[in-house]
Formats: sequence, C-alpha cells, structure tokens
Amino acid sequence: MSGTLGAVLCGGAGVFLLGCALSEGVQMRRLRRHGRHTHGVVVDNVRVSSEDGPEWVPVIEFLDHRGHRVEFKPRMRGSGMGLATGLTVPVIYPPHNPQRARVRMWRHMTGPVVVMACAAAVFLAVGVFIVVH
Repeated sequence: MSGTLGAVLCGGAGVFLLGCALSEGVQMRRLRRHGRHTHGVVVDNVRVSSEDGPEWVPVIEFLDHRGHRVEFKPRMRGSGMGLATGLTVPVIYPPHNPQRARVRMWRHMTGPVVVMACAAAVFLAVGVFIVVH
C-alpha cells in the first residue's frame, strides 16, 4: 500500500511540475513573439529571506514604451542568478503589463522551464521505479 501511495504522490508531483514547465514555456514563447525589447539597469540588490537562508535579488529598472519608469525583480533566483549593481541587461516585457518583465538571458527565461521539466522527469521516473519494484 505504501508503495502505491508513493508512486501516486511522485506521479502527481511529476505531472504538476510538467504542467508548470509547459505553462512557463508557453508564456516564454508568447513573450518572445509579442514582447517589447529594451534594456534595463540593475539599480540595487535587495536581501530576501528564503528557505535556504538569505539571498540577494537584483532590482532592475527600465523605461517602458510609454516612457514610464518600471522596476522589477527577476522571478528566477538562486545560485548563479545574481546580477551586479550598475549592469545593463536586456529586458523583455508584455506591452500591456510591463511589471511582468523578464531579464532576456537564457538562464532567466529558459532556465525555469528546464529546471521544472527536469524535476518533473525525476519525480515521474521515481514513480515508475516504485511501481516496477
């Protein structure tokens, strides 16, 4: 019974993460096709608390197509995601919602999709392993 429960939980987590990866992939594709491209400047790095302890998150400022100043923090965080203060970075944002901007770098746009897809594959593989053994 516990093996079945484990397989169901791992399978459910895998399917959920796969759905999240697909959703994020669709959003990134839509953003690449219809988003507005500009450049922003890292104006600050703020300290935030996470489960793994404190981490530094860059604050990026850019001007949208209407000339309004917009600040945002990248969604992708963690090791290797930091950006130095004063650095100019490529930015892409939906024309109707500049607050949902993303840093237009592989590690910030494609990285989340790859990480979630790999995690989904691991959970699904563990679920299959539990069922087979």
